[in-house]
Amino acid sequence: MEGLDLTEVDLTIMARFKLKTSPTKNRKDHPMNQIFNVKGMTCGHCERAVTQAVKTLDPQAEVKIDRVAGRVEVRSEQPREALIAAIAEEGYATT
Repeated sequence: MEGLDLTEVDLTIMARFKLKTSPTKNRKDHPMNQIFNVKGMTCGHCERAVTQAVKTLDPQAEVKIDRVAGRVEVRSEQPREALIAAIAEEGYATT
């Protein structure tokens, strides 16, 4: 770490630690985990439709679906309202 004194190194480490432990916000560098209750998913096609709806809105989103429980977990930068609208567009009631 040529050119840095101990104080600068300490501040850099502290800033990184604080950034990692701060609450997750809806920003590009901090996707949010969101859980939705989705009614009407009865088959693999339904799961693919919901996943595709989310990924059309946010191609980098991570989608996990528990069809039996009607639960969809999404890690995305998009606001909750936009994700609900995208899933509803496919014909699924979502809360």
